[in-house]
Amino acid sequence: MAEQVTSREEIREAVRERYAQAATTAGEGGSCSCSPDIGLTDEQGSKVFGSILYDVAAPEAAEALEASLGCGVPTAVAALSPGETVLDLGSGAGGDVLISARRVAPGGSAIGIDMTDEMVALARANAAKAGVENVEFLKGYLEEIPLPDASVDVVISNCVINLAADKAKVLAEAARVLRPGGRFAVSDVIADEEMDEDTRADMRQWTGCIAGALTREEFAAALEAAGFAEITIEETHRVHGKASSALVRAHSGGVAGKRAQFQAGGRLDG
Repeated sequence: MAEQVTSREEIREAVRERYAQAATTAGEGGSCSCSPDIGLTDEQGSKVFGSILYDVAAPEAAEALEASLGCGVPTAVAALSPGETVLDLGSGAGGDVLISARRVAPGGSAIGIDMTDEMVALARANAAKAGVENVEFLKGYLEEIPLPDASVDVVISNCVINLAADKAKVLAEAARVLRPGGRFAVSDVIADEEMDEDTRADMRQWTGCIAGALTREEFAAALEAAGFAEITIEETHRVHGKASSALVRAHSGGVAGKRAQFQAGGRLDG
């Protein structure tokens, strides 16, 4: 019988435990996957989640990407440039942070935030092995980002916002830390329609990135409520019988200097 979801705190703790285990497994050289949680075999899951989605894996991020549990490549559409500050929400093993750090050098930096001690430690170790210095990994909750207002140029995330129990707060925090005209470039799971109560109540479906997924309309409305504009949601591939991966893009208030390139999709090589 599936474990049932009863509170936001229980969701947070279940997610923390699930990804702490994944970090430990990856750190020991094993493979980690969301697949069993959502009824897929490891082979099926490897085709829709993780490092296979990256067309070009930067050498400095290769080891971190092997531990990726993402559903897309947010850095491919973030239109990053030297000198910018990037924040990755739920940075995991650090792959997208390390790729971002390369893109924003010289003069820029990439920050990862994750609530799981084991993932923060793994990401720091991966950065040290790769010799990448313009990065920082912080422990914290996405609902309480430990950064000042208007302190970053770009917010990215890879298959993590669906895991949050309070998505409105996560998006409000993303808007708070972005500078005027800042860019939101996220890969996440989008539900075909509102999930039924049985799916929502299944903790394994939550930790497997399905039960907490918003529909396209719900995600767009939540972004708008948080103060974002020019919202686009582009589905990329199916990840489940009830959901797809999608690239979600938006701007915070103000004039975005890189708007045209960002809307065109930016780079597509990871």
